[in-house]
Amino acid sequence: MAIIDFGGVKEEVVTRDEFPMAKARKVLKNEVIAVIGYGVQGPAQGLNMKDNGFKVIVGQSPKFKRDWDRAVADGWKPGKTLFDVEEAAQRGTIIQMLVSDAAQRAIWPAIKRCLAPGKALYFSHGFSITYKKQTGVIPPKNVDVIMVAPKGSGTSVRRNFLSGAGINSSFAIDQDATGRARERCLAVGIAIGSGYLFPTTFKQEVYSDLTGERGVLMGALAGIMEAQYQVLRAHGHTPSEAFNETVEELTESLIRLVGENGMDWMYSNCSATAQRGALDWKPRFKQAVLPVFKELYRRVASGVETARVLSACGAPNYQEALGKELHELGNSEMWLAGKATRALRPRTEARAFAKAVKGVKGRGEN
Repeated sequence: MAIIDFGGVKEEVVTRDEFPMAKARKVLKNEVIAVIGYGVQGPAQGLNMKDNGFKVIVGQSPKFKRDWDRAVADGWKPGKTLFDVEEAAQRGTIIQMLVSDAAQRAIWPAIKRCLAPGKALYFSHGFSITYKKQTGVIPPKNVDVIMVAPKGSGTSVRRNFLSGAGINSSFAIDQDATGRARERCLAVGIAIGSGYLFPTTFKQEVYSDLTGERGVLMGALAGIMEAQYQVLRAHGHTPSEAFNETVEELTESLIRLVGENGMDWMYSNCSATAQRGALDWKPRFKQAVLPVFKELYRRVASGVETARVLSACGAPNYQEALGKELHELGNSEMWLAGKATRALRPRTEARAFAKAVKGVKGRGEN
């Protein structure tokens, strides 16, 4: 593995140089990878592996017609590369559990029946294994238990693959029954399009992932957007102005600068007034939310958040209830303003972007 300095801490990572695609193909040449679930991660990982030349089949219950039809539309052939969940698990030598966490508990008895000695059970989340007392997912000792967790949604995994960029992923081995668990895990990680892979454990992955999703990545981000928008509207700012100052400038400009070269570089390429205000107010926001993040992590580690997921997402009317929540969110004034704002974005052809083009590199430093 390569040794990389992450902010002064040296960590080992696996890049495509250490584990090239040719090696992945050699490791998996006799494997049939069964993608179980065609919802969020299933399409991206399945199609990426298929495009990379691996033997892939999909297991999807026909009862969930929307996902079954989507798989057919994406080119998977019923009876050839598309099967019911249990038949796909029987046929596969590496079984990818890519249904939702709550659904994994529901289908586990059927999957367990298909776990012949020497197979590999693959996850993209540490949830079911780490919280096995609540999920009941306890694999037999004669199978490999591995994980590759892409750090992005399924659409990002697919889009990054198609662009050639790849997406970073974490990986872990929870059980090595065959002596090949590590090489199988890394090979699948490369096969799905990972740009690089960094080691973790099932427990560490799920603790950080549940905290991140509820925090900065989704829950906190949406919450602070709503709070700022509400304050601006209460002081007479129009919906378009409030949305642009709250969301549009972040998503269409500033966060891209952070992604390119970091937060300090983004600050360096904003106005002096914005720099000063951001640096002055950052500590106050940190102080305000730090207790919330400590409580969030405690609930994740204790299993309280797991119980909430299994109870809510496993309810028979969950999709209906979720639809109502998302409808309410999407039809709030702020996000209706966002819809109108997106419609106003120009749709002109991109200009040629040569290395010599001026005005795009920004300040190297203040």
